[in-house]
Amino acid sequence: MRIIFLNSLEKQQNGTMPHNAQVWIGEEEGIWRMGWNETIAESSTETIWYEGASWSEMLHVYRHQLVIRLSEGFRPVLEGIWDGQDGYQGRGVAQKLLCYSDLHPNEALYSELSLWRRKKAAELRKPPYMIASNRLLKLISVFRPLTNEELMQLPGVGAAKAAEYGQEWIAMMASAAGERPGHFPLDWVDRQIDDEVYRAWVYKQKEAKFRMETERITVRRKIMDEAVRGSNLEGICTATGLQRRELVEWLEVLEKDGYSMDEIIGKELEGMAVEDIQAVWDTFEELGDQLLKPVLQRLYTAEAIEAAGQETLYERLRLIRMRFRRERSYNRKAV
Repeated sequence: MRIIFLNSLEKQQNGTMPHNAQVWIGEEEGIWRMGWNETIAESSTETIWYEGASWSEMLHVYRHQLVIRLSEGFRPVLEGIWDGQDGYQGRGVAQKLLCYSDLHPNEALYSELSLWRRKKAAELRKPPYMIASNRLLKLISVFRPLTNEELMQLPGVGAAKAAEYGQEWIAMMASAAGERPGHFPLDWVDRQIDDEVYRAWVYKQKEAKFRMETERITVRRKIMDEAVRGSNLEGICTATGLQRRELVEWLEVLEKDGYSMDEIIGKELEGMAVEDIQAVWDTFEELGDQLLKPVLQRLYTAEAIEAAGQETLYERLRLIRMRFRRERSYNRKAV
């Protein structure tokens, strides 16, 4: 096996002997292998992080596994493990505030704000995330702004959001028990966070991001493998742990990326009459394929929707839409 990349890392242990480690990437006959060797005292262990033919998949695993080690305190002996950067980009103001709020949470106030958001979302008929993100509620609960000017110093609060919800937030903070951790402006936060603690926090944020990316790659590969085996939707759901709706969304992504899911679609539409499929097709031609609700309402009565199940009908529409969009794309290319 040819080693094409190697870097050494160290982790200091409170004045004791450091842990030494190496991350390496090798190639043999088109197969990539990647691993982590760690030495503690005289004991050495090797962990294989990846073995396969996909370079891009290996890079995702590399970033995910490496950032876990960086968040644990390992530091590279030579820079360059992140294409010339180690992923730590200094101490931005917004990042520092987010870090402090994670390290010093106010769970009681955060729960109160979360309950307020649920009620407000129901009242306005909006998804909760459109009213305020979890991170914004955490920032408000920790720093407890008491004026509109203070509120707008928090990242994620602009003039529109402050005008819409600011007075309610400020009233909740004014009535909260206990002292604030510090006054505004929040420049004192920078002095409160140890640089190494902040660095580890940044890596943990990256680790969560890379973990999600790695999980998506794993799910994508499982879907493709099951498609090759000729599995239907139910079989793929069993293999991947996805719900049917999630899986259909994945099929739409794969279709958009150029992979034909027609065999799976065909299996699911076998019990649907040809004339019913054609009726859906014609309705897409007439109304367009961006919104499914108008198509559903044009094709089915309320009684028919209740009898068949709305989720089942939407699933069929989405499967037929994939075929519709593929054929339309072919026709455009032909022209």
